[in-house]
Amino acid sequence: MHFQELVSNSTKTGLADFDLSTFVVKTCYICNHLQTPQHRTTSHQKFKIDPSICTIMALLDEYSSDELLQAQLQLWHQALGFFKSVALAVALDLGIPDAIHRLGGAATLPQILAEAGVNPRKLRNLRRIMRVLTLSGIFSIKQAATAASDGEGPVYKLTTASRLLVKDESLTRSQQLPPVLYTHLMLTPCRESTAGMGINAWFRQEQDQPQPAAGPFALEYNGQTVWERAEHDATTFPFDDAMASDTAFLMPIVLKECSEVFHGLTSLVDVAGGLGGAAATIVAAFPDLKCTVLDLPHVVAKAPTDTNVHYVAGDIFQSIPPANAVFLKVHTSHS
Repeated sequence: MHFQELVSNSTKTGLADFDLSTFVVKTCYICNHLQTPQHRTTSHQKFKIDPSICTIMALLDEYSSDELLQAQLQLWHQALGFFKSVALAVALDLGIPDAIHRLGGAATLPQILAEAGVNPRKLRNLRRIMRVLTLSGIFSIKQAATAASDGEGPVYKLTTASRLLVKDESLTRSQQLPPVLYTHLMLTPCRESTAGMGINAWFRQEQDQPQPAAGPFALEYNGQTVWERAEHDATTFPFDDAMASDTAFLMPIVLKECSEVFHGLTSLVDVAGGLGGAAATIVAAFPDLKCTVLDLPHVVAKAPTDTNVHYVAGDIFQSIPPANAVFLKVHTSHS
C-alpha cells in the first residue's frame, strides 16, 4: 500500500483530517546516510537529532514504511474512534434526524441548518459531523440533480438507523419513549465530555451573534486556543511534544521513500518548524544545505543553540526568509 492509498483509506474510514501530504515534502536519503552505527552516532552528536528518530530507523530494519504508516493509521483510528460517538451525540442534541424527517426525509445542509435553528455560519462544521455519520451509515448522501444550480450541495437522507432516532411528534414529551433509548443513555458520557460539550455549545451560539474567535476547544478551556493552552499548560497538555513526536516518527519513513526533493538545493526555510526537529534531520543528511526555521518569537526563544539550524523569529503572513525552497507542512481537509 502506497502513501496515497493510505490517505484514501483514512478518508473512507472517517479519519479524513489525517493526510500524509502533510509530510510528503519532507524527503531526503537520511536513512541511507545514517544506516551505519558510526555515522548514526556522529550525526546525532553533531546535529542533535531526536533519539526517537533513531528508534524509528531501527524499526525500518524490521518493517516496511507502508507497514509502519498503516500501523500508525490504525492507532489513530482507535484513539479517535470516540469522535464517532461524539458526532452522533451532537447530531441528536441539535435535532438533525428530526430536522431531516420534517423536511421529507432528505435535505441539503443549508436546509438542515435552517430547520434545526443552527447558525448558518456553522455549515462547514456540520458537514464534518455529517461526513462522520454518513461514513458510519447513520445517514446516506447523494449528489442532488439541482445542486450545481442552487449551490446547496449534496442531499442527506435518513437511513433505517437514523429513522429510529426521530421523535414521534404526535406524542407528548411524557409519552415519548425513543425506540433506541439505550443508545441515548450510552451517549451520555460523550455529551458530558469536554469535546461533546464544547462542540454542542459552539453550534448553539445565537444566529445573530458575530462569528466568535473562540472555537469549541476554547469554549471548554476558558477561552484558550489549542496553541495557548500548549504554551501555558505544557505539563498536562504537551501538545508541542506530541507534534515533535509525530515528526520524529514520520521523517525517517518519508525521507527514506523520497530522496530527490533536496537534491540541488543550497538553502531551505522550514515554515512553522518549531524547535527544528525536521530541519536538523535534513541537515544531518545534507550538511551543505543551509536550513532555516521560521516560527513565532515565543517558539524560537526556546530553540536550541548548539545546532547547525538557523532560527528566525517572525510571522509567515508577514514575510518568509529567502531560500531556494520553502518547507511547508500542509494540513488539508477533505470537507
